[in-house]
Amino acid sequence: MNQVVFIELINPFKDKVFRLAKRLLTSTEEAEDATQEVMVKLWNKKESLDAYNSVEALAMTMTKNYCLDQLKSKRASNLQIVHNNFTDRQPQLDKRLEDENTLEWVEKIINDLPEQMQLIIQLRDVEQYEFDEIAKIVNMNETAIRVALSRARKKIRESMTNTHLYGTK
Repeated sequence: MNQVVFIELINPFKDKVFRLAKRLLTSTEEAEDATQEVMVKLWNKKESLDAYNSVEALAMTMTKNYCLDQLKSKRASNLQIVHNNFTDRQPQLDKRLEDENTLEWVEKIINDLPEQMQLIIQLRDVEQYEFDEIAKIVNMNETAIRVALSRARKKIRESMTNTHLYGTK
């Protein structure tokens, strides 16, 4: 496999690799390093990539494993997961402030979820992966993923409801 074919193969999902790394590592620099490391590993495996059903799923699995290894080997207790890759369409100031406040609350709630639920929320709701792809990446069956996703969404919904209803009774 030559370099041009390899680049065409990885281009469609390299941004997803970066976003997953950023979700897990929080630091842009560390996410860039992780993305580069995964791309190098894929390049070194370029001759055997045809054997894999989904190179994208392989890359996402490699990214998840690399980031989790980084978190374990370094200052895992000092890092927190941050989600900030949303777009701002310049609504009115009060709406923008309300949206920012809501995003902060959702971020806090997600950060309080178990790590596995955080990862499933990221892959399904942010990256829009299908359940079969998530199953390959996190090494779980689809039913368990659906249950974990449902529970995570329910916890987020309940926490947000409690937050918005506070003081109204």
